[in-house]
Amino acid sequence: MTDELYLAVEDFRNNPDFTPREKLAAAFAEQYAIDHTAIDDSMWSQLKELFSDTEILELTITCGFCVGLGRAFQVLDIARDFDVLWSREPPTD
Repeated sequence: MTDELYLAVEDFRNNPDFTPREKLAAAFAEQYAIDHTAIDDSMWSQLKELFSDTEILELTITCGFCVGLGRAFQVLDIARDFDVLWSREPPTD
């Protein structure tokens, strides 16, 4: 992955440089982080079209780990080296 593509992840839906699998994985991860209870049958169907069951499990566990780690850092008030808006939620400043 190039630095340019990494920096373009914020607009993954509209960027033709991302593959369909990358776009779907990013959409799943975003939904998992913002409102995991809203992941519906449509999302699971899309995932099953492009990913194996093992890949879906790995993606789900990775999302859970990353969300959990981010929350632990927040609870522990661990400073960040950079300012990133991790979701579409408005900043709390």
